[in-house]
Amino acid sequence: MNVLQAMRVFLRVSETGSFGRAAASLDISNAAVTRYVALLETHLTARLLNRTTRSVSLTEAGREYAQGCREVLARIDEIESSIGNAATTPSGTLRIVASTSFSLGGLTPMFSAYRAHYPDVRLHVTLLNRRVDLVEEGYDAGIVSPELVTTGSLVHRPLLTIHGTIVAAPHYLAMRERPDMPEALLEHAILGPTSTLRDNVWSFEGPHGTAKQVTLELDYASNDATMIRHAALAGMGIALVPESLVSADIESGALTRVLPAFRPTDACSEVSIVYPGRRHLSAKTRSFVEFAIEHFQQRDDRGMAYAA
Repeated sequence: MNVLQAMRVFLRVSETGSFGRAAASLDISNAAVTRYVALLETHLTARLLNRTTRSVSLTEAGREYAQGCREVLARIDEIESSIGNAATTPSGTLRIVASTSFSLGGLTPMFSAYRAHYPDVRLHVTLLNRRVDLVEEGYDAGIVSPELVTTGSLVHRPLLTIHGTIVAAPHYLAMRERPDMPEALLEHAILGPTSTLRDNVWSFEGPHGTAKQVTLELDYASNDATMIRHAALAGMGIALVPESLVSADIESGALTRVLPAFRPTDACSEVSIVYPGRRHLSAKTRSFVEFAIEHFQQRDDRGMAYAA
C-alpha cells in the first residue's frame, strides 16, 4: 500500500465528507477511494470513518489520525517545495575544494563576485594539496588540476592554463653572476615545485622557437607555490613560480625575471572546474560552474598558481 497516497485520500474524504466528492477532487474512481480507506483501516486496525447511506463522519480515532495526516503531509509538502526550489533557485551551502596555491593566487575576487550575484548561497571552501575524491568527501565542485581528482564519473570544464616564470630576488643575483642561458642555472641554487618537473629536467623555449633542456637538482622544493615565492623573496635562490603569483613582486622590484628570453615549457598546468554529473545538478552548483567559467573566460590570465 502507498501509505502517503492513502493518507491523502483519507484526509480528502474527511474534509469533503463524501467518498464521491473526494474521488472527483483527486481525479480517481470512487472504488479507488473506498479501497484506499479500507486498506488504511486494515493497516491501522482501527475504524476511521462512520459510513451511512447518506453521510460519512470521522470516528474518534479518525479525527486524531486526520490531524496527524495534516501535519505529516504539510511537512512533506514543505520538504518537497524546499528541494524543488533548491533545484531552480541558487541557495544553501556550496562546498568547494581548491588547490591551495591557486586559491591564494586569485579565487577570492571570483568568490566575492559570485556572492554578490547569489547572496543566498553560502560558500565553504577547503584548500588542499593532495588528491581528492570529490563525491566521497562530499564536495559540490572543485577547482583543481584534473589529475588531482580520483573520482571517475565527473564533468571537467577547463578554466585556464597556468604558465610559469623564472625569478629571483635582486639581492640574491647581486651576489652571483646573473645567468644568461638555461645551462648557467647549474651554478645557482634552484627553487621549484615538486609536482611540475620530471626527472629534474627543465625544458625551455628560446628566441625564434629554439629548444633547450637542462638537468637541475632542486635545492628547495615544495608542492605549494606560495612557499616557493617566499623562499625566492628571502633570497634562497632562483625560482620557478606561476607568473601571476609574482607579478606584483616583479612590479615592485622585490623579484626580478631571470632568463626573460626563455620560456619554461614544463611549467604549464591545466586547471578545470569539476563536479558530479550533469543530471539533477542543484541550482547552486550549476550557477557556480557557469559563473566560474564566465569569470575566467573574461580574463587574459597568465597563471595564478600551480595546481599542487
